[in-house]
Amino acid sequence: MIRFARVRLIGVALLPVTLLACGSDGADDMAGDDGEASSEAAVDPATTGSGAGAGITVAGVGFATPESVLHDTSSDVYLVSNINGAPTAMDGNGFISRLSPEGEVLELKWIDGETDGVTLNGPKGMAIADGMLWVSDIDCVRMFDLTSGVAAGEVCVDGATFLNDLVTHPDGPGVLLTDSGLDAQFSPTGVDALYHVTADGYAAVVSDPEFGAPNGVTTSFDGTAIVVTFMSGQAYSVTGLDEKTEILAVDGGQLDGVEVLADGRMLVSNWATSCVHLVDTDGTVTCVMPDLESPADIGFDASRRHVLVPLFNANEVRIIPLG
Repeated sequence: MIRFARVRLIGVALLPVTLLACGSDGADDMAGDDGEASSEAAVDPATTGSGAGAGITVAGVGFATPESVLHDTSSDVYLVSNINGAPTAMDGNGFISRLSPEGEVLELKWIDGETDGVTLNGPKGMAIADGMLWVSDIDCVRMFDLTSGVAAGEVCVDGATFLNDLVTHPDGPGVLLTDSGLDAQFSPTGVDALYHVTADGYAAVVSDPEFGAPNGVTTSFDGTAIVVTFMSGQAYSVTGLDEKTEILAVDGGQLDGVEVLADGRMLVSNWATSCVHLVDTDGTVTCVMPDLESPADIGFDASRRHVLVPLFNANEVRIIPLG
């Protein structure tokens, strides 16, 4: 049996706040666009948002429904998961791109679902653990060698309908994994959950049909697991088996990605407001990166303080300095 280590609350857990939404892309937009992107690169400097310095827009390079960006610190590259179609379609055409911190596409289809020996349908969240890249893919987690990209196994979750984000387990092998519990029409399936997954199997940490479509997951520096929800606009700290505490409530929010900074502040992407929000330790919520269409599972390059934002519907990635 896989056990989940009990973790501690962090300071931000004491600060429930409410944020009014200012517009919505809606869950229907999340289905993406099957149109082909231009193969021509358009990497432009841009000033993005209050307090943000010059950023980089990577567009027109072939991204296809980019859902997540992860900084692989071992090779100092950004990995981009591309659903390439509908999020729940078993179409075998998903792929992972490699992007330099300067915005240059190093390899568009580094891991390609259309290659023999590789299965990728709708890749979403990614995490690095145990020397491998772990990728969520609708109802399975695929594992790949971090250096070569060669397939290294999979773990499928019985009954899963929308496996979404991953983070390295803070206190053991493997990863933590969310299931948003949605179907192809983005209607609830009732299987909302947070799992602990290892190469040997999986176990539910929290299983709750009222979870609100858990999406992004991360851990704080003291090991607390934090989950944000897409349908209910909440953030929870997970304190043990089937134990969670609400730490944030965003009125009308559609929360996707979450990162915790070293000082305890949080970055949260929100489709409803087209923003990446900064949640301060005193409870203040600020839209620090506005005008971002369908901001999905954000990443963070801690060495450069770059926020990595995949724009799900725009087929773009934004690299934005955190002011």
